[in-house]
Amino acid sequence: MKKSEILITLINHFFSFDSEKGNPEEYSIDEFIGYLNAKSGSQELMMREISGENKEWFKDEYRNTASDISILIVLMNRYAKSYIKKVLMESSLQTPDEFSFLITLMTYDNLTKSELITTQVMEKTSGSEVLRRLIKRGMIAEAANKNDKRSIRVSITKYGREEMLKILPLMSKVTKIVVGNLNAEEINTLSYLLKKLDYFHNDIYLNKKDQSLSDIFSGITYRQELSKNTNFGAMNTNLSGKI
Repeated sequence: MKKSEILITLINHFFSFDSEKGNPEEYSIDEFIGYLNAKSGSQELMMREISGENKEWFKDEYRNTASDISILIVLMNRYAKSYIKKVLMESSLQTPDEFSFLITLMTYDNLTKSELITTQVMEKTSGSEVLRRLIKRGMIAEAANKNDKRSIRVSITKYGREEMLKILPLMSKVTKIVVGNLNAEEINTLSYLLKKLDYFHNDIYLNKKDQSLSDIFSGITYRQELSKNTNFGAMNTNLSGKI
């Protein structure tokens, strides 16, 4: 491949990356590297066998890479939770959700209860129960919302912050365990792909979660078709003529 062709390909990838990110002012070079790695493809790895012998009732459409991804994301969540629970054995915190609530509050002066629950992508009843436990143990404090008497604002207490600072070094070890045997390039690629999925699903959670599954699915297929019809090829032609 000629130098000019490599440059054209790289520029085209950047335009595509910029479009997917929504044209922000700044980027992380690691994010762009992750995007390039994801586009370049990787060696296929067979999924660990977790099914039994009775597979004849599975249709081929149910057994594909997309279904593997869904299964693997659920499994990774369980692996991570098992490591976090080991850390919490030496803490006043009892669950990964409690840790997640407190680490979020450490980055804000305060939030309304609904805002905090929404950031955690939780149902209101489940999130309220986590808040109730943390308030009861003195790790979160409640205060009236001056702007809206119908809601309550919450903040992390001195005791809650002290507990978090005790376990953060151990949580740092958890993050290293979770990425496992991935090299730096693979970590960047996985980080990019998971962030891309998070933006996609968070939009559904915030704006479309009351829609039926069929409507959500229809919206996805529409966007996929729209993506296929972008002017990426035209952009490549224009750049080729300029370089």
